[in-house]
Amino acid sequence: MADLTGGFGVDCFFLAKGLEKVLYVERQAELCDLAKNNFEVLGLKQIQVVQGDGVEVVKAFTKKNFDLIFLDPARRDNKGGKVVALSDCEPDLTLLKPLLLENAKYVLVKLSPMLDISLALKSLPETVEVHVVSVDGECKELLFLLKSGSSPEFPQINCVNIRSKDEDQLFQFKKGEEIRAECVYAEIPGAYLYEPNFSLLKAGAFSILTQAFDVRKLHPNSHLYTSDQLITNFPGRAFQIESFFPFHPKDLKMQLGGIQKANITVRNFPNTVAEIRKKTKLREGGDVYLFATTLLDEKKVLISCKKP
Repeated sequence: MADLTGGFGVDCFFLAKGLEKVLYVERQAELCDLAKNNFEVLGLKQIQVVQGDGVEVVKAFTKKNFDLIFLDPARRDNKGGKVVALSDCEPDLTLLKPLLLENAKYVLVKLSPMLDISLALKSLPETVEVHVVSVDGECKELLFLLKSGSSPEFPQINCVNIRSKDEDQLFQFKKGEEIRAECVYAEIPGAYLYEPNFSLLKAGAFSILTQAFDVRKLHPNSHLYTSDQLITNFPGRAFQIESFFPFHPKDLKMQLGGIQKANITVRNFPNTVAEIRKKTKLREGGDVYLFATTLLDEKKVLISCKKP
């Protein structure tokens, strides 16, 4: 394997496990010295540290010499501003890709979680897998795995949510399955409410969830789901519904039953969380979870829930 954007060597450290030969490549001499020392302390004798330009290092090897080339392009411009587009990152993967695929069976690229997956796939048609990685519900990274000589119509998308307190969540699908899936809708909320983790929302897994699990969607644009029986393996957060009622500011105090605190989430709703807090006078926190959303009949409602 070759890691062409070595940095502090953290990615290289994890990827090197189980591999016989690894090249760590980094332009900055100081980082090379730090990484070399760390690899020696950690007992990773198979890693060779090379200072230089990753592109030039790849060119020096025989074609198809590597099983895997990894890179994490810099996402900041020369002024320190964040960039998202593939062509704006350094190095520019859209220009470098042919050389990498000539010299490796697979190319693994770590990209910004802000990147549009569908647009990126148009620039990277050799992608065989996309990994959307979240930690405790927050999307952290996108990983694109490219295979030399491959151009699948729909690569596999792996939605991973790493959780600090519970088991990790994994949901796999292909975009073609999402396109063909017939979404099942609910006229009203059932006994339980489900909020998909952010990896699924980022990947666009919407209709397919109603086929993979016994759940119904509340609205095409709400991305909230409901069921009559608890689905324990749903890839997201699950709640038990206590009540739901129209969002009428004058009646909210009575409908909320005197609660002082609540965790508020907005999905496909005209008001922001701040606006709802102002109208309801509710502070953040507590055991009550309020979802402000739109139902299939376009009614605006608050759904009051608790953890099951």
